[in-house]
Amino acid sequence: MPRRARLSIPGIPWHIIQRGNNRSVCFHAGEDYQFYLHYLDEFATKFGCAIHAYVLMTNHVHLLLTPQRADSASLLMKHLGQRYVQYVNRIIGDRPRFSISGNMQSS
Repeated sequence: MPRRARLSIPGIPWHIIQRGNNRSVCFHAGEDYQFYLHYLDEFATKFGCAIHAYVLMTNHVHLLLTPQRADSASLLMKHLGQRYVQYVNRIIGDRPRFSISGNMQSS
């Protein structure tokens, strides 16, 4: 049975938690944090999300944001996750691939 769709009301703040797959390390160096923050800003602007606060931990991220449209938060997280995973996998080369857990947690 599929999970129920997330209720997304524009203008209502979301707390989003994004983790590495199997809670693996997401950020290995200072440059990784900078890369993530650069694209967080770019995609938040592109998809209409106001970022109020963020915490970047070694194995997960907390974001407090307000979407302007019903699909803003999901588009932001989809594109940010794809871009960051491609970046990390390009850097780590032959080692096992990095991925982000499929479903973000939100409240």
